[in-house]
Amino acid sequence: MRAMWRGEISFGLVMIPVRLYAATEHKDVTFRQVHRTDGGRIKFRRVCSVDGEEVPFADVAKGYELPDGEMVVLTDEDMAELPLPTSRSIEVVHFTPAEQVDPIMWERSYYTEPDPNGTRAYALLRDALERSGMVAVARVALRQRETLAVLRVRNGVLILVTLLWPDEVRRPDFEFLEEDIEVRSQELRMASSLIDSMTVDFDPEQYTDNYREALEELVEAKIQGQEVAQPEPIREEQAVPSLADALRASLAAAGGTGRPGDGGKRASGASTTGRRPQPRRTA
Repeated sequence: MRAMWRGEISFGLVMIPVRLYAATEHKDVTFRQVHRTDGGRIKFRRVCSVDGEEVPFADVAKGYELPDGEMVVLTDEDMAELPLPTSRSIEVVHFTPAEQVDPIMWERSYYTEPDPNGTRAYALLRDALERSGMVAVARVALRQRETLAVLRVRNGVLILVTLLWPDEVRRPDFEFLEEDIEVRSQELRMASSLIDSMTVDFDPEQYTDNYREALEELVEAKIQGQEVAQPEPIREEQAVPSLADALRASLAAAGGTGRPGDGGKRASGASTTGRRPQPRRTA
């Protein structure tokens, strides 16, 4: 991995020199816009809307558009004058219980690695933070923009998680929240039983990106010049007349092993009709 930021964690009067690494990566299949007939790449030019001339990147500045359409131009010199006290530090502001930070505010995670002369202080903060069950709320400037963040411990490493600001989280203004919706106690009990029967330990290794894999196979088939097979249509599930019936059907399907999706399987070799299995026809 390549470090994308160097600075220090300021923990009271303790300074811990660290490097930041992106902890996650997107593995989507990327495409380019091309000409359909010959596959040539589509190029985009920066053209000024006033004089119609192409603008070199060196002459491109930031602009803030006013409600009346007027534009306020901000240069790199203007942006450099903005105060960024945390440009080279992860400033711990205070500590708070981890459950008080709503995951909806989480933005992106970064690994922190201590410099050799800061390993002992790093381990001290890490162990104390893990023992307390808290997270450290901090401020940090990344890519010339200050953001709120938390430090938490994962697998022996301090993880910096950047957060959205409170005014960046939208309020759920939905009409149904104002309605007095009745939930019957019997349905609630069945829903709780369904949750219990489908409860397993979360193992992320059990899940794969099926769409990305199919997309990669499609691209590979195009490379090899093979004919691409059309996927089978998705079967529509039979509609259930009521919420209670849906819960009963879900409970019946989840019964047996307690794992979602395998409760309807029968024992290996059991016959479902009482008739002898017919030999498979071959083409």
